[in-house]
Parts: sequence; structure tokens; C-alpha cells
Amino acid sequence: MTTTTQTTTAASIAYSDDGRSLTFTAGDLPIATYTYQPEDEQYESPRPYFHPLTTLGGDEVTIYRPWDHVWHKGLSWALPNVGDHNFWGGATYTRATGYANLDNNGAMGHEAFTSIEESTDGITVTESLVWTAQPSSGQAISDGQAGQPLIKEQRSFAIGMLPVPGAWVLLFKSTMDNISGTEIGIGSPTTEGRDNAGYGGLFWRGPRSFTGGEFRSESGAGADEFMGTRSPWIAFTGQHDSTCRKSTIMFVEDQGNPGACNQWFARSSMFACLGSAPFFSEVVPLKVGEPLTYRYAVVISDGAVDADAAALLAAAAGKALEAWA
Repeated sequence: MTTTTQTTTAASIAYSDDGRSLTFTAGDLPIATYTYQPEDEQYESPRPYFHPLTTLGGDEVTIYRPWDHVWHKGLSWALPNVGDHNFWGGATYTRATGYANLDNNGAMGHEAFTSIEESTDGITVTESLVWTAQPSSGQAISDGQAGQPLIKEQRSFAIGMLPVPGAWVLLFKSTMDNISGTEIGIGSPTTEGRDNAGYGGLFWRGPRSFTGGEFRSESGAGADEFMGTRSPWIAFTGQHDSTCRKSTIMFVEDQGNPGACNQWFARSSMFACLGSAPFFSEVVPLKVGEPLTYRYAVVISDGAVDADAAALLAAAAGKALEAWA
């Protein structure tokens, strides 16, 4: 089968589709690639992901399949404890087993892009996905096997510029609808008893050189003490090898999200990562007929930020999120 690459433009943002991934450019610079047909092993919980993400200055701010956690994929919507299933990848943590390989790694399968809309503000993509349990045969989805359908997801994201020099924004929305027939509790290793391991949500893993970088929120700046904190927004600044430049990534949570302000999963040491964590310390029920919706803005910016610059970015991203239907 041959794949035809399609390319179109909207304002200063353009995109191309090669049948496996969408790539977005600002001018001649690729700034984001969204892989919607991953070729990952079942153990890594195959799911769509953004990688690479790049600043307008050309510095890459994501990492893909790091050797320590090969299931980390740039920026992705990933959940480790979804009932008895794992949509994060790797081993599952439970009270009964600790970390163990439980043959429960599901997949978030792309069904179709229901729309790709162009406007003066950028490009908005709407996608339908079905989350399935690990096939009983243990074979990968790519081998033609599919497990039990559990969740129907409607996902949207938008790529656009911000009215702040050197910054662009990725707006993200996920609506999860339980189609399993029974209630599903969404939690984390922390809800299973492991302290400060509440990961699960929209998760970013940074380059190796970002290790030891700085977090900043409305409460100030620091490092690993931001783990589990609550704030409307949080930023992380790291430094790049080779160019020695700094870049900042910021998450802004829609305050209409269930439980907002939710906790952040934030690490500077060991490796740099940041994620929304609405299931950090409490199991959230996903009931049949009662979908859950979460929305975020993710800012990618050249340079470091002080308190004033961070507040300016957060305000601009918040306005973009509010205006986004």
C-alpha cells in the first residue's frame, strides 16, 4: 500500500500527514509531530504521542523511548491504573504485587480524524480513539489482534502561536467515555500505596540535559519539592546540550477540569518530567454514561522565565484555552 503525503497551511502554521503521523511547522521549522499510528510493542501500551516538540528557536524539548523507561514517549496522554488495565506502559504497581508485569498493557487505538480545521489562530485536530485491553493472545495490535474495548475517547488538540515572543501553544482535550459496561476506577501507583508516585495524565518527558532544571509556579521556584503540589499552572526550564540555550515548557490546567486545581507530577532530579495528575491521590470513577473531560494548554518557549515572564505566558495560554471551543 502506498501512502500519499498531504500538506496544507493555516496562517503561519502548516501540517503534513504521511499516514502515520501529523507534522506541524511554523514557517520552515518543524515544531511538533503527532504520531497517531505507533509501532510500539504491547508492553509499552501503544498510544498516540507528540515527539519531537521543538521551540521556535529550533531546540528539541522531548525525548522518545529513553532506556530507563522505554514507554515514555515525548508528550502523551497516558494512565497507569485504569481498573485492572495499564495504559501507561511497563510494569503495573498494585498493593498486591508492587511493580509486576501483569500482561495488562492496553492500547489507545486511533480510529479516525473526524476533522482537521484551519483558522487564523492555527490548526485544530479532532480524533476518535478506542482503548482496548491487552489481547489474550499477547500479540500486538499490529499483528491484527485486538483486546476488549474499554473506553471510547474523543480527543482534540490545537497548534497555534502565542502573542509572546518565542512561544507557541499546544491545546489538548480528552473526553473518555466508558464502554466496558461496568464502572472503571482510574488511579495511580499512589492510590495503590506507593508514596509520591501519582503519575498519570498528560505527561511530558524532557531531554537528558534537562535533569536538574527548575520548576516555577505562582508559589515560587524550586525543584523536586513541586511533586504533588497544586496550582493553575506550572513551568519547567531546562538547558540544552550543544547550544547551551535554555527552554521552558509550561502546563496550564483548565479550571473547569474535574478536581481542579489537580496535583502535578513533577521531577527535576533522576530525569526531568512533568505531568498533569488528576488521579494522583484519589481514584476517580469513570462511570458508564458519565464521560470525563480534561483540558490543558502546553506552552513551548525559548529561554528561561522569571516570575513575571512565567505569569505572562500563563495568562496568554489561559486566554487561548478559554477561547478554544
